[in-house]
Amino acid sequence: MDLFIDVAYDSLIKKNEELCGDRVDIIRLEDSTIIVLADGLGSGVKASILATLTAKIASTMLKEGADIYETVDTIVNTLPVCKVREIAYCTFTIMKIYNDGRAYIAEYDNPPFFLIRNNKGIEVEKKESIINEKKVVESQFTLHEGDVLTVVSDGCIHAGIGNILNLGWSWENVQNYLIRNAQCRRSAKNIEKDLIQVCWDLYGGQPGDDTTVVCVKVRKPEVVDLFTGPPKDERNDSYIIKEFMSGIGKKIICGGTTSNIASRELGRELKVNLDFYDKDVPPTATIEGIDLVTEGVLTLSKAVEKLSNYETNFAAQNSYCDLEGKDGASRLVKMLIEDCTHFNLWVGKAINPAHQNLDFDVDLSIKLELVEQIAGYMKKSGKHVNINYI
Repeated sequence: MDLFIDVAYDSLIKKNEELCGDRVDIIRLEDSTIIVLADGLGSGVKASILATLTAKIASTMLKEGADIYETVDTIVNTLPVCKVREIAYCTFTIMKIYNDGRAYIAEYDNPPFFLIRNNKGIEVEKKESIINEKKVVESQFTLHEGDVLTVVSDGCIHAGIGNILNLGWSWENVQNYLIRNAQCRRSAKNIEKDLIQVCWDLYGGQPGDDTTVVCVKVRKPEVVDLFTGPPKDERNDSYIIKEFMSGIGKKIICGGTTSNIASRELGRELKVNLDFYDKDVPPTATIEGIDLVTEGVLTLSKAVEKLSNYETNFAAQNSYCDLEGKDGASRLVKMLIEDCTHFNLWVGKAINPAHQNLDFDVDLSIKLELVEQIAGYMKKSGKHVNINYI
């Protein structure tokens, strides 16, 4: 069975700079995932341009079938060399991970990658290759379910230097931190956000260098089905519920009318919870066999807000997102972030009859827009998304 390659990354921009000198490109192919982390020399606009150019060259060439030797040779011949330091203007790490777990990594002057398996740091055999007079370190190995593979730019290794820590954090300390924390986090996003937060704290909120963390977690596919809005033709109610319930994985229903349809077609009681955990989010309900039952537009709107905050760099204002809340929106977002690799949306296109007499038939367009936004966030985070309009 194919594994799911869960990939996430975040970056900190060096203080007083507008652009990040690190660049990450992720390309998902049918049988594999290509990940490139490029670190431009210095910081600011020039570093950003060179890192972007390097990442684009590498990811595009590998996508088109070029091997590492052609790719590195092209990068070396394209980018200039700093006349003062006599070193390349950009360093990089290239990863190609297949859906069966096979991994290939090429590193050029970036910190060595971290591989955590069963709460231990794993050493991988590496070989050095000289490509156009440049030393590239290559690795080939097989990843297992639960493995956490992490790549960082040197801003992570040097975090805290001259501030909280005299000599920076060091590679060994980063590895020890990952060993302690990676296994208790379900998603790659949670692992990398946790590590980048530590870097931010070590820098005292003023990063002394561009800092990037890329995390890969190897997972079994996990499916979440979400049904919202009644079908346009009510004669389809029974068919849709059967299709919705037939899939494997967790089930979410959003919307009062949709919940009543499910209750009726399944012959199971709909019980409304009277507890308000958040004044801005309506209470949830329960139906036997359904993992989460919520109200519709208001809950989806709040979920979109939380997903937006979660995706935003935590250094920005209003970026906090609580995933531990008991309200419907928090529970929905937590399931989407932590328990989902494949996301199926079932979206009814009927206009809510309760709103027609109030001249509020825009409810349907609002709901469709919220669904599209949620799907967009899920796609951006690398999840497989399928939308069924009914």
